[in-house]
Amino acid sequence: MPRAPGKASTLGIGGAIRARRRGLGLTLRQLADASALSVPFLSQVERNQASPSLLSLEAIARALGVGIDYFVSVPAPHEIVRRADEHDRIELDSPVTYERLSGRHAERKLEALRLIVPPGLVAPVIHREGEGFWYILSGELEMQLGDRTFVLRAGDSVHFDQRHPYGMRNAGRREVRMIWVGTPSIFRD
Repeated sequence: MPRAPGKASTLGIGGAIRARRRGLGLTLRQLADASALSVPFLSQVERNQASPSLLSLEAIARALGVGIDYFVSVPAPHEIVRRADEHDRIELDSPVTYERLSGRHAERKLEALRLIVPPGLVAPVIHREGEGFWYILSGELEMQLGDRTFVLRAGDSVHFDQRHPYGMRNAGRREVRMIWVGTPSIFRD
């Protein structure tokens, strides 16, 4: 099937379906009839509250007159490879320095960052959905995870469910350099 112009890849699958449907002037009911899927299901898919199976996505694509790649595309090479001299600093109002190591493609599920934590920093205890992985490159970091406290040194790592409250403190005199990998992705472009 031919690919339609104006693909909305940054909107995710649900947003791309909604954008294409609206661009064609179709109602959810009309899309449901053409795809043999239910209106409630399609509504959830468009709001990214449900994920369509490959067969459902194929039916939606057919009903909207596009190929399945309209909704699911392979990231371009420049979105996959990150070179050592291409630091992508994320500007935040924070004493911690955040540098993106992961790609920037819209469908990514995880984020990989290099963090530089200054001496004396005490981060608030938080929790969120998904998994977290920390790897200490240099320095010493105190981590609170639930009601336990750990000291992490260069070469140490921790992999945890981020629904448990967690926080960190750099009680040392040197900055801590660490890798943080987490799901879901937290910084959107």
